Amino acid sequence: MSEDSRMQILIVEDERNHADVLAELLERSGYRVRVADTFEDGKRMLESSAPDLVITDLDLGAHRGTELLGVAQALARPVEVMLISGVGSIEDAVEAMQLGAVHYFTKPLDVKEIRSVVGEAAERLRARSAGHEADAGRQEFEGIVGKSPGMVHVYDTIRRIAPTKATVLIQGENGTGKELVAKAIHTLSPRAKEPFVALNCAALGGDGLLDSELFGHERGAFTGAAAAREGKFEYANGGTLFLDEVGDMPLSLQVKLLRVIQEREIVRLGSNKTVKVDVRLLCATNKDLEAEIQEGRFREDLYYRIKVVSVDLPPLRQRSEDIPLLVAAFLREFGAIHGINSVEGRALDGITGEALAILTAQHWKGNVRELRNVVETMMVLSRGERLGVEDLPGEIEHRPPSPSTALVSVDDLATYTLDQWEEELIRLQLDRHEGNRGKVAKALGISERTLYRKLKEYGLTEWGRG
Repeated sequence: MSEDSRMQILIVEDERNHADVLAELLERSGYRVRVADTFEDGKRMLESSAPDLVITDLDLGAHRGTELLGVAQALARPVEVMLISGVGSIEDAVEAMQLGAVHYFTKPLDVKEIRSVVGEAAERLRARSAGHEADAGRQEFEGIVGKSPGMVHVYDTIRRIAPTKATVLIQGENGTGKELVAKAIHTLSPRAKEPFVALNCAALGGDGLLDSELFGHERGAFTGAAAAREGKFEYANGGTLFLDEVGDMPLSLQVKLLRVIQEREIVRLGSNKTVKVDVRLLCATNKDLEAEIQEGRFREDLYYRIKVVSVDLPPLRQRSEDIPLLVAAFLREFGAIHGINSVEGRALDGITGEALAILTAQHWKGNVRELRNVVETMMVLSRGERLGVEDLPGEIEHRPPSPSTALVSVDDLATYTLDQWEEELIRLQLDRHEGNRGKVAKALGISERTLYRKLKEYGLTEWGRG
């Protein structure tokens, strides 16, 4: 976690020496800690600052720690509560757990138990945060999955440009999800209820066919034109037109497209009549258009017209931390499509940590599209309850970073918090950054102190090896 996102803990303990020892232990573990030595102070601090976790003594003089549990449960923000007792009464423990406490410690406190239980609470907090981010991303950006820094920047750009009328150039390698970004821009725009029309400029052979698809034609405009037909610009009127692979558009049509952008009107093939159109234009390409301009294959004036704003999608190899989230999404998607995990269908509830580590280590030349196809193939052909190394297609290089056999369920993947996978991810980042702990911590989104603690916890002493 970053410095600002560390879990906040409130300790309420009327024996100050005990409170200070516990606070020091938790601070050394990387948490932010505040201490209250009376019930009244604890209640005030709980209500005013809403910590993530409260650890309170059960006996607070005239009050009980379970009263603070009630205060925490009344807050709008979820706050977990753990209780400490010097008696170790089973009845007290049962009462506390029934009231909603997540754990019950007895004195003398066990340091290992505290670290373990509080660490689990921190993981639950991270899971909730990741889940909320993922849910928000699915609502705003349907089909786009990822929370890596590169994708967060993409989301921010989409939100800022969607309400405008600006033309947008979406750039990225094949399979990175350019059309999904275009749809997200349309969905968040004032034109969301109007048509979203997509056309792949590279899929149509010859100038005439693409000309007709874009601008339409009149009856008899060419051989086979038995009836008049509106083109994509007219069909998308009032909405959004997405031109994929615009770098493959012939020069003759680039001139016509430039005029449409400038004049906001089209002329059908075989007609002299202009038709006014109101269309938001989004374009995408996997080509270097500046290089195409130098080679004379793309018009410079058109380039600046379609690139009022640009969105650059990172390749999957530059955001490998998103792969577990993508795999989880594909498991859910194809489980529904193929009847897997349904009552009638075959039971398949996840993927092994070793298989997931191998997928994460791949280069993925085909990006998200290739990963999606691989996961579907594995699911369709698998005979086990979980996808494993034996289900990987032959073209996948079986180079796991470590011999892990941990099992990862679909739900756990969606939150990306399993200890088994966390260890594998740390190993991957250590290998990728050649043991540079500063870079590894930054890539993982945690402090160096937290990374150091996790290295000791998992016994990782030299790069990714234990």
